Amino acid sequence: MAHVDEEIASQPECWQRALELTPRHLPDPGERVAVLGCGTSLYIAQAYAALRESLGLGETDAFAASEFPAGRRYDRVVALSRSGTTTEVLDALAALGATETVAITADPRTPIGAAARHLVPLEFADERSVVQTRFATTALALLRAHLGAAPADLPAQARTAIDAPLPRGALEARQFTFLGTGWGCGVANEAALKVREASASWTESYPAMEYRHGPISVSGPEGLVWFLDAPPAGLVQQAEATGAAVSVPRLDPLAELVRVQRLAVGLAVRRGLDPDRPRHLTRSIVLDQP
Repeated sequence: MAHVDEEIASQPECWQRALELTPRHLPDPGERVAVLGCGTSLYIAQAYAALRESLGLGETDAFAASEFPAGRRYDRVVALSRSGTTTEVLDALAALGATETVAITADPRTPIGAAARHLVPLEFADERSVVQTRFATTALALLRAHLGAAPADLPAQARTAIDAPLPRGALEARQFTFLGTGWGCGVANEAALKVREASASWTESYPAMEYRHGPISVSGPEGLVWFLDAPPAGLVQQAEATGAAVSVPRLDPLAELVRVQRLAVGLAVRRGLDPDRPRHLTRSIVLDQP
């Protein structure tokens, strides 16, 4: 069994622990906040930012750490980094001066411990696989709980997602489109990344209403269109008309993401790939400083 299989299966327990935490230093209502990360952490940042704004808790922007506008003023900056060693994240934090910063990480003993003013350690959600699964979802569960937007049965939904069948034809599909709305857009982006990096598959992700504006043209009998949250009216029928398989969610978007993780591993195994060590990827990007 790959490490990632065990890490996916452990998510119900990790989420339960996250829901029981009461971390300090996360953003207060009304603060102007930026959230930054790289790769998977960027997409978790996007989901959190959209959710926080939708709840009326304050302006919230999400950035790739390398694109963070250092001259823009925020009350607080939240950095997401599983490894705590990602160069772009550390550089962005170093440029923030007196701004309040908090980092969510799996390893507080790494350089991020000195780069951020405050830490939220999630050591119990650390991973051996290069592919991120439980750290990312546990971080989002924690952030949702802090916003008062995490269903009490979220861990139970994760258990359901671990045992639920994959969508019809998913393992045979050759092209994957993931769609979301609101904070589900970030989850859709992460779903596409997970399948892409683990199985070297052709994946795309979009806000659901954007699917009609071009992306629908790539859907066909060998494709799968997967909605991460409730689809807009009429869009399921339009996706089905392309001949693609269509998956409509029955679970919370974060629990749906668990099913996508299982698909990513299943595809990798079918294609003779190592889901723990995707091609050309490492656990952390540490760049040589000029």
